[in-house]
Amino acid sequence: MRAAHMIKVVRVAGAEQHVLALLAGLRERQIEPRLLLLVEPDTPMEDYVARLAARGLPVERLPIYGDLDVSLTRRLAAALRVFQPDVAHTHLLHADLYGIPAARLAGVPVVVTSRHNDDAFRYRLPIRLTNRILWRGVDAAVTISDALTRFTIEVEGAPKDKVRRIYYGVDTTIPPLDRAAARKSLLAELKLPPDAVLVGVVCRLVEQKGITYAVEAFQQVAGEFPNAVLLIAGDGPLRADLQAQAAPLGERVRFLGWRPDTAGLFAALDVFLAPSLWEGFGLVLLEAMAQQTPVIGSAVSAIPEVIADSETGLLVPPRNAAALAAALRTLLADGALRQHLGLLGRDRLETQFDAGRMADETAALYRELYNRKRPAG
Repeated sequence: MRAAHMIKVVRVAGAEQHVLALLAGLRERQIEPRLLLLVEPDTPMEDYVARLAARGLPVERLPIYGDLDVSLTRRLAAALRVFQPDVAHTHLLHADLYGIPAARLAGVPVVVTSRHNDDAFRYRLPIRLTNRILWRGVDAAVTISDALTRFTIEVEGAPKDKVRRIYYGVDTTIPPLDRAAARKSLLAELKLPPDAVLVGVVCRLVEQKGITYAVEAFQQVAGEFPNAVLLIAGDGPLRADLQAQAAPLGERVRFLGWRPDTAGLFAALDVFLAPSLWEGFGLVLLEAMAQQTPVIGSAVSAIPEVIADSETGLLVPPRNAAALAAALRTLLADGALRQHLGLLGRDRLETQFDAGRMADETAALYRELYNRKRPAG
């Protein structure tokens, strides 16, 4: 069986990492993958292509010229005719808009789409109407959480019988890093004292991630915990505003920009904050859990499906800096509790969010749909 995946990429975030892991897992399950990568002409995504190549995953880049590219459906259909997949699988809005019609034009037997986030723009009437048309050309929609399943049905109008929930997964065969060594390395890099307590945020600096509440919460507890430091890793349009907000704390808040060593960063943190306002899943939560780092997250969208409150982390209401500060105060004051939550988080990761399980369920879905379409006899 062959499966062609389509996604537009301008940066590597959760959906892009998910596709990388999924393609590798499908190949191990006798499904030949190929990625049709939609790239803007001035953003060829060389690093992402190199990561695919390093894992032996075939990729073909197709330029996308703006949000409305009248030639893209035709060019995608031509690429699909060459590859002749049994399944076409689209990810994110642009791939849906152009890839679903292209798959039908190319005569691909099975068309699947994935939903990665409950984005606010999907409430807009033009997007909702477009999706209702696109559902007619889709055999199944993969949602990455129960919360996103509800959103996809209730907001986007997906037929219930076409929606299948398959949780994100990461490679749990990779053991956690040496937390003491990771911590020592980061403290030396940032010229912080050995007794510093590291609180971290790792994400795009956009409204969705709620970082302003993390900064406000840290401001509320900073006086009580003079050794605590807030590290904000990532970049985005809100960076300047956040830096201005954090300025009164001086070196107590560090902006690290994009980090290639996210595993080492998570392993070095004492507490990870995920104060998102909405979240389709939150792959970054799994990255923290993989390194036995306790998480404080918003009780919103899919996050409660990932973080078991008071068992593998702490959950607080979204947009509530006081509640976030209270949870942070609890963990900063109790190193044993931090260690306990981190260990249980790793256990939950291994039992619920393994990449092998994700690939198994996706491969089974492909074969189920394909067998339905295959003529009898």
